[in-house]
Amino acid sequence: MNTIESASPLLGLSQRTPPANQQAEQALLGALLANNRAYERVNDFLLAEHFADPVHGRIFAAIARRVEAGQLADAVTLKAEFEHSGLLDEVGGVSYLAHLLAAMVGVINAGDYGRAIYDSWLRRQLIDIGETVVNDAFAATPEHDGRAQIETAEQRLFNLAERDSADGGFIPFEQALKEAIDNAEQAFHRSGGVSGLSTGLRDLDKRTGGLHGSDLIILAGRPGMGKTALATKIAFGAARAAAAETRAEEAQPGKQPTVAVFSLEMSAEQLATRLLSEEARVSGERIRRGDIGQRDFDRFVAASREIGSLPLYIDDTPAITLSALRTRCRRLARTRGLALVVIDYLQLMRPAAGTRPENRVLEISQITQGLKAIAKELAVPVIALSQLSRMVESREDKRPLLSDLRESGSIEQDADLVMFIYRDEYYEQNRAPKPLAFENDEKFNRAVEKWQNDMEKVHNKAELLIEKNRHGATGKIDLYFEAEFTRFTDIDLHHDGD
Repeated sequence: MNTIESASPLLGLSQRTPPANQQAEQALLGALLANNRAYERVNDFLLAEHFADPVHGRIFAAIARRVEAGQLADAVTLKAEFEHSGLLDEVGGVSYLAHLLAAMVGVINAGDYGRAIYDSWLRRQLIDIGETVVNDAFAATPEHDGRAQIETAEQRLFNLAERDSADGGFIPFEQALKEAIDNAEQAFHRSGGVSGLSTGLRDLDKRTGGLHGSDLIILAGRPGMGKTALATKIAFGAARAAAAETRAEEAQPGKQPTVAVFSLEMSAEQLATRLLSEEARVSGERIRRGDIGQRDFDRFVAASREIGSLPLYIDDTPAITLSALRTRCRRLARTRGLALVVIDYLQLMRPAAGTRPENRVLEISQITQGLKAIAKELAVPVIALSQLSRMVESREDKRPLLSDLRESGSIEQDADLVMFIYRDEYYEQNRAPKPLAFENDEKFNRAVEKWQNDMEKVHNKAELLIEKNRHGATGKIDLYFEAEFTRFTDIDLHHDGD
């Protein structure tokens, strides 16, 4: 088969007439000219660009402009406006405006006409995207291979879906009130008064009510503070809570809401080792070296069995794009169910394929806006870890502030909840007195004693600082941290020898 023959089906498709509904366009314009109040039925979703006939688009734009300015838009006023702008002949003259009035079927049907016009426009956009996908596939390059083209196509489809606002608009307050009551009822029946998904940390659940669908949560901290350890703790706790709820509700087989962890820095094996270390309380370093006894190994195996049964999925694709992450979350939500998304970490992500932000701040801004969109679309909480700028290190008090968010751009603006993890012990370790800095041994020994007392006060202690909470109060939550096992717990629930 030669090239021309193989391409013939595509040529046949290109000769088809793109979807358009001329009758609906004429009927709508006639309805608008007859009664400007019909504009209220379409103005929240219909634009001039949605009309297949450019003449109809110009007439609709003129009607919209006059109505929104509080002016009358009928055949007489539009004739004068088009005469003044020199476009009367381009829109068919007075006779065509009269023809549109005659084409009007009924003002009450204006909304239906508008939706028919909008649907035709959507299908034309889909055809354009499809043709672009075909052309790009034929012209593939090593820099823009098949996988990259899939991401680009997905992004174009997502952008089209984002623009699709025809089904948007107001919802009755009664419906919103019912949803609020349902959430309150869930909190009432759940242990601890948690209406959202449990984090596995009691004090955090009390402060936030758990993790709520549609929320973008930023967990930030300087290197060494334990961001990943805390995120895995929350992911683990959420997976346990999701599994418990599924058992209680007797969900359909194969439909168990999952927790998706995108680990851009650590491999899936490294993350699994960390979870095993935390749960079995066996040092991760000893696990990697094989330096464990029979008792430790038994705990290790028992912990692995429990973890293995939890609905926890790990994706360790490095530098994943926003569009790829969105696609994988959608697929997981469709096939398994989705309860929570965790991303470690924000600054290692790439923006959607086909976009080229002007600078790093704008790039991060696009990513956070995209993550918030994913949270809303899938109605799940999304936790994104974030780095902090080095400005923290230059201050005496190194507790983070919102202004320390690296490439902050819209991170703070888009987030519903911003939390910082801080451990004074990390900095106190580096303040150990040096003998050469003191005049004599006595002063050095006093300094060492003071440093040891200070270290004892902060040993194994961490602070979770909630600096922004769109749904409640901010403040500090004290946590217990075991560096050996990279394990966070509620501070008053820790017992030596657990």
